[in-house]
Amino acid sequence: MTVPVRRRTLLGFVLAAPVLVAAADPAASADITSLLDLNDIMTAAALPTSGLISVEINTDGTVSFALPRAEVGQGITTSTAMLIAEELGVPVRKVRVGLADARPELLFNQLTGASNTTVATFTPIRVAAAVARRRLLDAAAARLGVPAGDLTIRDGMVGGIGIGELSAAAASPRTLAVPVELTAREDFTVIGRPQRRIDALDAVTGRKRFTMDLAVPDAWPTMLCRPPTINGRPGPVANLARVLAMPGVSDVVTISTGVAVRARTFGQCIDAVRALEVSWKPGTAEGQSDDTVLRQLAGAELPLGPRPITPFVEGRFTFHFRSNSALETNCAIADVRPDRAEIWSALKSPIVAQQTIAARLGLPVTRVTVHVTEGGGSFGRKLFFDAALEAAEVSQKIGKPVKLMWHRADDSRQGRTHPMATSRVRIAYAGGLVLGFEQRHTSVKTDLGHGLGELLTAMAAQLPIGDAAFAQTFFQFSHTSPYRFGIHSRLLNETGDGFNTGSMRNVYSPDTTCARELMVDQLGSRMGLDPYRIRENLLTDDRARAVLRKAGEVGGWGRRMPAGTAQGIAFHSEYKGFSACLVEIDCRPETVNRPIRDGVGGPRVTRVVFVVDVGLAVNPLGLQAQMMGCVMDGIALALTSSLHLRDGYFLEASWDNYFYTRQWNTPPDLRIVVMPSTSDQPGGAGELGVAAATAAVACAYGRATGTMPTRFPINHGTLSFTPKPTIPPVPASPMIGGTGA
Repeated sequence: MTVPVRRRTLLGFVLAAPVLVAAADPAASADITSLLDLNDIMTAAALPTSGLISVEINTDGTVSFALPRAEVGQGITTSTAMLIAEELGVPVRKVRVGLADARPELLFNQLTGASNTTVATFTPIRVAAAVARRRLLDAAAARLGVPAGDLTIRDGMVGGIGIGELSAAAASPRTLAVPVELTAREDFTVIGRPQRRIDALDAVTGRKRFTMDLAVPDAWPTMLCRPPTINGRPGPVANLARVLAMPGVSDVVTISTGVAVRARTFGQCIDAVRALEVSWKPGTAEGQSDDTVLRQLAGAELPLGPRPITPFVEGRFTFHFRSNSALETNCAIADVRPDRAEIWSALKSPIVAQQTIAARLGLPVTRVTVHVTEGGGSFGRKLFFDAALEAAEVSQKIGKPVKLMWHRADDSRQGRTHPMATSRVRIAYAGGLVLGFEQRHTSVKTDLGHGLGELLTAMAAQLPIGDAAFAQTFFQFSHTSPYRFGIHSRLLNETGDGFNTGSMRNVYSPDTTCARELMVDQLGSRMGLDPYRIRENLLTDDRARAVLRKAGEVGGWGRRMPAGTAQGIAFHSEYKGFSACLVEIDCRPETVNRPIRDGVGGPRVTRVVFVVDVGLAVNPLGLQAQMMGCVMDGIALALTSSLHLRDGYFLEASWDNYFYTRQWNTPPDLRIVVMPSTSDQPGGAGELGVAAATAAVACAYGRATGTMPTRFPINHGTLSFTPKPTIPPVPASPMIGGTGA
């Protein structure tokens, strides 16, 4: 007789251990025959090793789980604790979620990006927890002499017995296969309910531990004197002896990216860095400026198709370099010995970091231990491990542990940037019908050498794109086409290798969606439809239309507004998630020209309504927080946030002159609406909101001023600060009444 397998009935393992350790079997839910988007590709790549992640029941009744992803402020430790609590019947407060060290055997299951964590781990983590639940119930049934089916776990108790007391009996000396059934959606008591961050109290009271908080013995503060131009290389040091004699300094050593100083305090490191006299060799962007890069992009643009014989709208948009420096600057601790190395850092691709560091040090991978610490922000930045690699190199050269930290100026000038790009869009139509959509996006090359490139290589045989380049693959599989656009054509071309670029939050989508949505506004104007109505007519999905309608309803689309102010609306979908953003902006002269000390006033976004549908929202409160951050990102990208390139270096030297969204541009009225769950599965959410917010601000600006913006950020042309010197690379610290070192 064949036993029918229900969709929620899956197979997991009890691993041989003295206490209960349960893991998931990935084969039960694996289906890689339909690769729809980048998130699907990443999920499929993670499935084969999902059985290697496990939950552990401790004798004190707590539950431990080592998450093979990086927590950098997005709240995944909280949502993971919720998944475990749901299936195990324990309070969320009793689930201890830590971060796994680099585990090469996990392959692509330890890569954090593309809003994939919750999607890829949703079923495996629940299966592992459900296996543990099943074994605990069996152990309790044996002790109480009742059928296991008559027992349940509530608040970590089974029939008056704590799960910690049952953990040894539930364990097994050998690995066992255990069939389990996951909790049905209608029975959820934790998943889908708002949950405050499990680390919130520690974060606001200063008890949360980041890399720089770790007390590794003898790991002294270390900083680098960096080149005046992008990727310059160090030559001779003229005053080495004098710097070595400065207070607190223990070591000065030249490495591949600069001259490192180790001292008792970071203040002493800064003093030494500022004192160093280094001869620098040319960098990789010598002589480059905004204008030269724009000319290179223009020369690399792929042509649009033949000019349509029907009416069409067309536009060309420019997006300048932007920094993806996080709140926590780049940092790492390294302790390298002749036969081994140990690294601590917030890493989103720790396996690639481990392999690269091992190769640089000349050690076997098995002799390099990489500890993943929690990070204070990322925006894609921590997919790269520059600081960890530098720390390892310094530690090996001086034979001592180091605690290496980048200066803010290092991040702006030598850190990872979102590439400068242009995007050309053409939409052909006839009457009320859209006949075709073309987009040609041209960008400075995006570095995907942090793990995603390797993932796409491994999956290439299963992709319907043959041997297409990584970037083109990423580009195509990270985009959706939400509108009824007829014949659709979208292509990427890249140019230039001299810049340190990276996959900043939402990668290509803020630029491409902004360009598309501005042209949808133009199309609506030609068709006699307002921006809301043209989108409602063109959207192809019922969930998408519901999100748009909710934004229009809550935001009061179409209400009368004073001259110089306007509403804008935009839509974006990705990774099975949908978002709509309604923005109100004030572009009146008294707002644009208001005095801002050392800053650009410019337009102000006064109101935002953001509506999001990610299928199943595991933690609606966490999702709201994510979307708030996305909105702030979008305002910055549209209005103020950019790097100015001149003579091979960026003029910005810290956040005091890199204008992320500030108080003067933050909307006093911000509302996030999470739509009711429409699926049994979560969709991608971490990056979903940036593109819609960027586009909505741009569209609102166009309506308020009567002129469609074509260069972003809109205020890039205004340089509102005096650039700081590049030598020394660390600027003097501002002080009341003047400046001082």
